[in-house]
Amino acid sequence: MDTQDPVVVTEPCPGVLLIALNRPRVRNAIDQSLAKAMDAALTRLETDPLLTVGILTGTGGHFCSGMDLKAFPGQGVPVIADRGLAGLTRAHLRKPLIAAVEGAAVAGGFELALACDLITAADTAFFALPEVARGLVAAEGGAIRLPGRLPYHVAMEMLLTAAPLPAADAARYGLVNRLTREGEALHAALALAERVQTHSQDAVLTTKQIVRHTRGLDDHTAYTVQDPLSTPVFTTTAATEGAHAFTQKRPPAWHR
Repeated sequence: MDTQDPVVVTEPCPGVLLIALNRPRVRNAIDQSLAKAMDAALTRLETDPLLTVGILTGTGGHFCSGMDLKAFPGQGVPVIADRGLAGLTRAHLRKPLIAAVEGAAVAGGFELALACDLITAADTAFFALPEVARGLVAAEGGAIRLPGRLPYHVAMEMLLTAAPLPAADAARYGLVNRLTREGEALHAALALAERVQTHSQDAVLTTKQIVRHTRGLDDHTAYTVQDPLSTPVFTTTAATEGAHAFTQKRPPAWHR
């Protein structure tokens, strides 16, 4: 990867956009330049009709160490408008995004992973939210999302004591979808992306939209929100093709 670029984007296979944070000397810490480059990559993922899934990872054996504290006094928190840290933590991405974690996913780096839809991690990786130890708050999703992803007291121990969570424990609690050997988190993420790609893109995008808009709602309100989103899917050519493929015992042929 080109070390001159804070974020390097490649396409390892059709339809998948790989976004690699590339400041390995500082464990891919986020400064303003990296934030802007990552935001541009996410915009490409959202707007390119040939891309269906994104994978976020880091170079140099680590995912991300969070905000660059050396740059913070002069640059402030590297947020992008209303899209949050590095253009991700407060964004509403339509397309699925998978985090492939090696090494450290710490502070804002962990918050980036929490903003993804799926997480793969090497068994040597770890997660942490040490903001309180630095006089800060995990304000880009850590304090909001983590108690809903882990048992409450486990999440609170991480938030209040800055204790790290090994990837094996994160997988045991269901925070990590696939636990791999060191160096293989990206391969597992690519395998998940390939599975997502085999399905109707309309159905995938609508499913993600329903989850986003109904979390935390009571059942009655959730159905009220869901039905205008889901009903059109049942009248699409993809739905008809899916039914025909099932009855004919063949893979569906989606029109993308």
